[in-house]
Amino acid sequence: MAQSHSKLISSAVLAVTIGVVGPLAAIGTACPFCSATALTFSEEISTMEVVVIARLAALPPKKEKEVEGFGGDVPKAKFEIVRLIKGDGLAKPKETIETLYFGDAKLGSAFLVMGIDSPNVMWSTPLPLSDKAQEYLGKIVKLPREGVERFTFFQNYLEDADEMLARDAYDEFAKASYDTVRSLKEQMDHEKLVGWIKDSNIPASRRRLYLVMLGICGSEEDLPMLEKFIKSEDRKEKSGLDALIACYITLKKEAGLPLIEELFLKNKKSDYADTYAAIMALRFHASEGKVVEKKRLLQGFHYMLERPELADLVIPDLARYEDWGSAEKLFALYKNADEKTSWVRVPVVNYLRVCPLPKAKELLKECEKIDPQAVKRANTFFPATPSTQPTDPAKASRVNFPKKLHESSGGLGDARQVAFDAPLPQPENELESSTAASANAALPTQNAAESASINKGAAPAKALRQNPPAALNLWQLVGVPVGAGLVLLFVQWSILRGPFGRR
Repeated sequence: MAQSHSKLISSAVLAVTIGVVGPLAAIGTACPFCSATALTFSEEISTMEVVVIARLAALPPKKEKEVEGFGGDVPKAKFEIVRLIKGDGLAKPKETIETLYFGDAKLGSAFLVMGIDSPNVMWSTPLPLSDKAQEYLGKIVKLPREGVERFTFFQNYLEDADEMLARDAYDEFAKASYDTVRSLKEQMDHEKLVGWIKDSNIPASRRRLYLVMLGICGSEEDLPMLEKFIKSEDRKEKSGLDALIACYITLKKEAGLPLIEELFLKNKKSDYADTYAAIMALRFHASEGKVVEKKRLLQGFHYMLERPELADLVIPDLARYEDWGSAEKLFALYKNADEKTSWVRVPVVNYLRVCPLPKAKELLKECEKIDPQAVKRANTFFPATPSTQPTDPAKASRVNFPKKLHESSGGLGDARQVAFDAPLPQPENELESSTAASANAALPTQNAAESASINKGAAPAKALRQNPPAALNLWQLVGVPVGAGLVLLFVQWSILRGPFGRR
């Protein structure tokens, strides 16, 4: 019994670690427009004590009667280890292991099986492997942890016929830094990338990666194609618009900004999703692109101040890049804000709080006279610290945006949630909302292919801005994910599907 409890605790720790720490670990210096779909094989293997490739030796015997009681003995399939990937001393070739398996594969079929909690190893639910996947797994464990050699290998599996390998290769790139991807320039296949970008069946997330790569290895000859996609009314051609714009500016440099500004920043009829995509592209170039001066990029952000209903999207950027000359204009937005633009006030207060100009303190006092509640909300959500600095809204939103909406948005998150360092709360009926207006409020950065039906310029829920709930305490922050992990583990064990699995 004690051993069983030990395994249960180990499984719980594993589940919580992967479910809570794993996603956070992927946030940071990742591909600027890519969103990983899962842990990579390399990451999963690194968390396990023993990893083997085994062949199905015997299916579980048929049960003569139902299992009685919770955790009763359940017939298990037998597997013969044919290759040890990790865990010398914990397993060996030709050894037979038993684990839960509910499929009906042919005897002799190959599977990936992983285990923890040695010396009495608890084995995972087996994952079927093709011959190519077996070769792939044998190679990835020998790759360096970073560098050109590693990603040259994974580049060869992008859009592989084995979808599992294609997805894993994409996830490796999605978690790589832009500098790492840029180091592959000489190894990139330009023609292959162009073919994938033109393929309407390629998912938007992958198209974003290929556009990032084209920006690195492309040339002026690619500009007509990119301009055609940017101007297109076909949502499939504009899929991954943020990366598409960023690629275009990378290749055309400053000369490419006027087209983007006219189509998406100055244009008040531009769809919200398109405008936000353009802002994301400018943020990328302000932080990592390094082909256009920040002073010129800030001009693009300034155009958004002429659109008060969307101005809050760029105020953190103005502070981050120390554009203090906008203080008076931002105060005017605060002063003239109405029911449709009232959410601009908290970002304005935060901007003025970090602005070093003496005038900023005077403007803050005026803000408090006009709307003391807005100032109070800013101080509550974003308490001042000696090191207060504007956080990159794109990165902060990836941390704070709910997972379901983050996936639906193509990995962009929602910059409206973030002023500097903390999330604004989400409306209670966000996930259940089905109308176009509420979809705009909850999902302003939807995948471009999904955004055709979104109302233009729709705003987040007014009540959310006016009545934000109290911040979560420590027990809520820690207890909720841990509790959820234990509940999921209980359900998983009770239906006898094994302690962990892949995808």
